[in-house]
Amino acid sequence: MADVVLYTKPGCPYCTAAKSLLRKKGVDFTDIVASNDPEKKAEMIQKSGGRTTFPQIFIDGKHIGGSDDIHALDARGGLDPLLAA
Repeated sequence: MADVVLYTKPGCPYCTAAKSLLRKKGVDFTDIVASNDPEKKAEMIQKSGGRTTFPQIFIDGKHIGGSDDIHALDARGGLDPLLAA
């Protein structure tokens, strides 16, 4: 199973939607609450190429993007192969 990491913010509906999709697929993931942790937020921004919005999602170290990105990836059939790797 793939290593999935999300950088999130409490109360963020996009974070909730992304986590819900992953849970529906039975995927374990690491949830890093970065909104109030300057070091984790800086890490997220650096790893994502400058993105500052939540969530930022990584699968096996590859930046996927945010909630809309992971849902679009799933809709075109690209998410399951990444999760199965």
